[in-house]
Amino acid sequence: MFKAKILFVGPNESGKTILANFLSDTTENVGGEYKPTQGVRILEFETQPEGSSDSTTCETELWDCSGDFKFESCWPALMKDSSGVVIIFNPDIPSHLKEIETWHSMFISSQGLQDNQCLLIAHHKPGSGLEKGRLPLASHLSRLPLIHSNLEEEPEDVRQAFCRYLGNVVNTMSESREREEMSIIT
Repeated sequence: MFKAKILFVGPNESGKTILANFLSDTTENVGGEYKPTQGVRILEFETQPEGSSDSTTCETELWDCSGDFKFESCWPALMKDSSGVVIIFNPDIPSHLKEIETWHSMFISSQGLQDNQCLLIAHHKPGSGLEKGRLPLASHLSRLPLIHSNLEEEPEDVRQAFCRYLGNVVNTMSESREREEMSIIT
């Protein structure tokens, strides 16, 4: 069984905790007033990654990281041994489109992750005008897979897209493990 450590990062108030709770089937803090995450929350659950060559269950750790830069000194420790990074942002807030470049630089470029280990989620809050058009992303970000999430209207689409992403991460982990084993043998 694979164990995947997935970091949820992005600007404050972008919906990281709501998505993490939904994907892990955690019901803590559903709705209610906004409470910023302090540092990190770790949610553990098992899931069946979609499209992974290994048809086993995957033990998943979602690390719901605070978007507050006062925790920046902790981020290198959070990144250690991560299998993938999901950048979550609110496309209705113009500053988020600029901020995700910083998150990409700090969490993806610095670790040398492959594109299939990364995911962008444009999280639409309830009542926002859901526009699934092209977002004005920087060229290095437009290469990454992007999904639009709306938990009120299309919750299972979000879950399926995340399971496909997790399948890509598991395949990358499997290939890496095979290369490592071959290097030991030869």
